[in-house]
Amino acid sequence: MTIDRGEALRTRLAALKVVPVIRTPTADLAIRACEWLLDAGMQTLELTFTTPDAHRVIETFARTAPNALIGAGTVRTAEQAKAAADAGAAFLVSPGAAAGVSEAAKAFGIPYLPGAATPSEVEARWAEGATVVKIFPARECGGPGFLKAVKSVYPEIPLMPTGGVSPETAKSYLEAGALCLGMGGELVSIAALKANDPAPIRDAVARAFAAVAS
Repeated sequence: MTIDRGEALRTRLAALKVVPVIRTPTADLAIRACEWLLDAGMQTLELTFTTPDAHRVIETFARTAPNALIGAGTVRTAEQAKAAADAGAAFLVSPGAAAGVSEAAKAFGIPYLPGAATPSEVEARWAEGATVVKIFPARECGGPGFLKAVKSVYPEIPLMPTGGVSPETAKSYLEAGALCLGMGGELVSIAALKANDPAPIRDAVARAFAAVAS
């Protein structure tokens, strides 16, 4: 029986609820962030292509953390999609509708989570074959209230709000109908990474887990 990778990903994301988005100025800091997040109990990571050598970081953790979901974020070109696929990425995420990425994701058989900021864009991304539609930037789009309104007319479309989502707002987004949540700077402190101090990130992860479990 053929396994639907998109459906399998949706099921796992719904269970995990939080997708840490790692966007750092160096690959070494990204590696540090991944190690700390995994140690804190996170089971999925999104490495953005704005991070230098993101594909190398993806490859490292796809190999060393085979039980975790390692995805590629801010994928904006077909070339980046190929690099992510070659590195072993389990899913691809874009901030919007990136030209050629949807086609590349289909060609490589990788679930794709493109971004949308309006109801029309949400509907279009789903019709194009998105596995999950990312609402970005979620806070600026209107937060949980916007998400709830979108879900009321598109109940069948799984949504992942990202951008300004924090442990403090996580529960509100889930109650509004989010499948899962993308958390970036609110979860992964660049200052803590640079200071080699895992405590703030461990604390943020603990608060996120508490929020989504309540």
